[in-house]
Amino acid sequence: MYCRETDVVIIGGGPAGLAAALAVKAAGVESVLILERDTQLGGILNQCIHNGFGLHTFKEELTGPEYAARFIKRVLDEKIEYMLETMVVDLKSDRTVVAMNRKEGLFSIKAGAVVLAMGCRERPRGALGIPGFRPAGIFTAGTAQRFVNVEGIMPGSEVVILGSGDIGLIMARRMTLEGAHVKLVAELMPYSGGLKRNIAQCLNDYNIPLKLSHTVVDIKGKERVEGVTIAEVDERLKPIPGTEEFYPCDTLLLSCGLIPENELSGSAGVALSPVTGGAVVDNTLETSIPGVFACGNVLHVHDLVDYVSEEAENAGRGAAEYVKGQKAGIVPEDDTVMEMKAGKGVRYTVPAKIRPATVKKDVLVRFRVDNNYKDVSIGVFYDGRLERSVKKRTVAPGEMEELRIRKEELDKYPEVKEITIGFVE
Repeated sequence: MYCRETDVVIIGGGPAGLAAALAVKAAGVESVLILERDTQLGGILNQCIHNGFGLHTFKEELTGPEYAARFIKRVLDEKIEYMLETMVVDLKSDRTVVAMNRKEGLFSIKAGAVVLAMGCRERPRGALGIPGFRPAGIFTAGTAQRFVNVEGIMPGSEVVILGSGDIGLIMARRMTLEGAHVKLVAELMPYSGGLKRNIAQCLNDYNIPLKLSHTVVDIKGKERVEGVTIAEVDERLKPIPGTEEFYPCDTLLLSCGLIPENELSGSAGVALSPVTGGAVVDNTLETSIPGVFACGNVLHVHDLVDYVSEEAENAGRGAAEYVKGQKAGIVPEDDTVMEMKAGKGVRYTVPAKIRPATVKKDVLVRFRVDNNYKDVSIGVFYDGRLERSVKKRTVAPGEMEELRIRKEELDKYPEVKEITIGFVE
């Protein structure tokens, strides 16, 4: 089997991988390789033809392909090496990457550092436990998006959407614009999983009803979907008898959550969070395996691609610093670790650890809350003691929140073991 060496290997050529590669190069590491399984760079952005991208990164509104094109151009200008139609089949704990493509066959790469940027996948129908047959006409929202935007194929004309994730909301609008009739969006939870702006622009603007605390309890049809039965659910998320409503339709789109694509991470022994499904990382975005970093939707599902790019730049810098440190034989003298904890009302934090010796400036912490809340104060606690708080008029699970852990606070409390972000009682 052919083998080569590279300073930094980046698995995934989507927005996270592209931004990470550019950050590695900017940090002075020349030997960087992107491995992408698709036929082109850009990842999922290539099928996201709607606008709304780039407001933070470029201060203007772009479509997905336009946003990707700007990063791809920079990668080409920097002459960063990449391989397309290349599938990574294994990642070992010593940072050996095993991949295959038509030109090289099966080959391996010994990397000084690895950046995981594989993105995420949609939760399929099989994971939802919906009874009924398996007729044609059931698609994940992302698959339908590719059919419409890339292949030019309409999945159906009478549509029901289960789940109010952002892709489902966007596809409600897209299908409507293409002439389909979207009858409703049903959401199991008592709140939407998507951005507020997408609810306004994709549902309200087109008079598409959103039914919260509702789910699909039956699918009619053997060869093709003929209709679905929607029922209200109680506080235990169980269908309430007598609330069933039948909706004739030929298409059911599923937008029921995204799952970080972490099979490679797990096989390498990377510690994964039971909440996010992504890697447990420190403030440099290094995983539990030294020299392996993670960023973007493979780490935790983001609501904005601008945040993906920002996070990936941090991972790229971390990988570059790791490689340069290994080459220079530098061994950190202080390996103190402060644990990041999710307090009241908070589901998780990224990062999950902070290594004060590696902190050069404030640490940006991103997190999601566990429900819709109004007029709350979110605090930063050092070993249980409130240091400061910020007031929020509204917070929702579909909107990512952020706070900064200040460097002067870390210097002020060198003996602290845990930093908690949560609601102030």
